[in-house]
Amino acid sequence: MGLIETTRGLLPGAGGTQRLPRCIGIGLAKELIFTGRQIDGQQALSIGLVNHTVPQNDEGDAAYQRALTLAKEILPQAPIAVKMGKLAINRGIEVDIASGMAIEGMCYVQNIPTRDRQEGMAAFREKRPPQFIGE
Repeated sequence: MGLIETTRGLLPGAGGTQRLPRCIGIGLAKELIFTGRQIDGQQALSIGLVNHTVPQNDEGDAAYQRALTLAKEILPQAPIAVKMGKLAINRGIEVDIASGMAIEGMCYVQNIPTRDRQEGMAAFREKRPPQFIGE
């Protein structure tokens, strides 16, 4: 994988010059973009561009199966808390840290009155798995 546009006399488009530095840092993003270098999955893992690598299986869907495993790990969690966490991360990364903290606070306040938060705390106290309902 790589942003090879400079090897063709182009500039990466579709947000490549903005997204890559946010994922792996400015210096490494510049190196990869300026050289047009392509990297393999292991290199992508080592620089933090991807979270996981998997060897391909006979069916050709190893990456899909790994993603499905991750989704199954997320699924039993409190849906509103996951949604608010996603919102806080996605919006907060676009602004300075003080604004990001304010966004997190707004998301936190929206989660506090949920039945799922109450269920999660009760389940913790009672030492049992929570039963979240998305409310």
